Amino acid sequence: MIITSKKRNLFINYFFNVDLQFFSLITFATQKNEMKIAVVGATGLVGTKMLQVLAERNFEVTELIPVASEKSVGKLINFKGKDYKVHSMQQAIDAKPHIALFSAGGSTSLEFAEKFAAVGTTVIDNSSAWRMDPTKKLVVPEVNANVLTKADKVIANPNCSTIQMVVALMPLHKKYKIKRVVVSTYQSVTGTGVKAVNQLMNEREKGTSEEMAYKYKIDMNAIPQIDVFLDNGYTKEEMKMVNETKKIMGDNSIQLTATTVRIPVMGGHSESVNLEFESEFDIQEVKDLLANSPGIILQDEPANQIYPMPMWAHDKDEVFVGRIRRDESQPKTLNMWIVSDNLRKGAATNAVQIAEYLIVNNLIN
Repeated sequence: MIITSKKRNLFINYFFNVDLQFFSLITFATQKNEMKIAVVGATGLVGTKMLQVLAERNFEVTELIPVASEKSVGKLINFKGKDYKVHSMQQAIDAKPHIALFSAGGSTSLEFAEKFAAVGTTVIDNSSAWRMDPTKKLVVPEVNANVLTKADKVIANPNCSTIQMVVALMPLHKKYKIKRVVVSTYQSVTGTGVKAVNQLMNEREKGTSEEMAYKYKIDMNAIPQIDVFLDNGYTKEEMKMVNETKKIMGDNSIQLTATTVRIPVMGGHSESVNLEFESEFDIQEVKDLLANSPGIILQDEPANQIYPMPMWAHDKDEVFVGRIRRDESQPKTLNMWIVSDNLRKGAATNAVQIAEYLIVNNLIN
């Protein structure tokens, strides 16, 4: 896909602050050095996707250390045509990897992330364990990679629905300054995990499922609850979007309210976003700004019925934006539709991009 290559090159140029020739030299240099990479949770949905993304992006791995639960230790995982044995957590710590990509749940991260950090490993954690910890950076490379330093040994990967939204929001915030965000999400069952995928497919094929990830049937349904309800009536997922957006964008003045919904699709999360700005905007200028921002693909041709959908975003790394239009009910307000693959940009790809940034900017010990 030609536009994807252009976007990837733009990403490298813009955020790594190097031209492509220099990036190639750095990549060649890393080939000469040892680069041990651990993937914790390597047998799960996101862990498997991390391995896929590492391979596709030709990430320089001289030694892969897949890590999973004790019952999986010793099993083989194939990476780029070679089989690797699954390690235990302690075996991986003892190996002292340079980078550990974590996707094994919050409790595992809380127990082991800092143990890896203690032996010099830089941990990039996909769980919610460290996201709102004031001592940890919460990073989306297109938005705030510049906050990273060599001292950051545990780095948080944001929530999937937050990642795709802030990629689209940040260029507009820089230009017009966002006052308020109203977002409703339509999230894939893959965000819950294998059990949810099995529930959906069983219901679709058999009409029922013995394996239930949700309290209710998901096929032919929409469930307006993602994660547990909090005392304020919002779900934990909704408040993640509120709090993480402010932290990533570095602006606590942004007012945000969210409603998150699980729907029976795979391929990615969709979001309806309403933005109120402090400054007036021009619709064409907004489209041009988004089309030329790293990590974004503009799909906005209503006359031809072209707009973002999970089926287009599936297995791609970019954030797709469309249905851009002025909110005619009040001034300085914009509507748009954002779609991205939650297992890739919403999880695995974002983590790998953080690792790439660390290496290119010499932030790994």
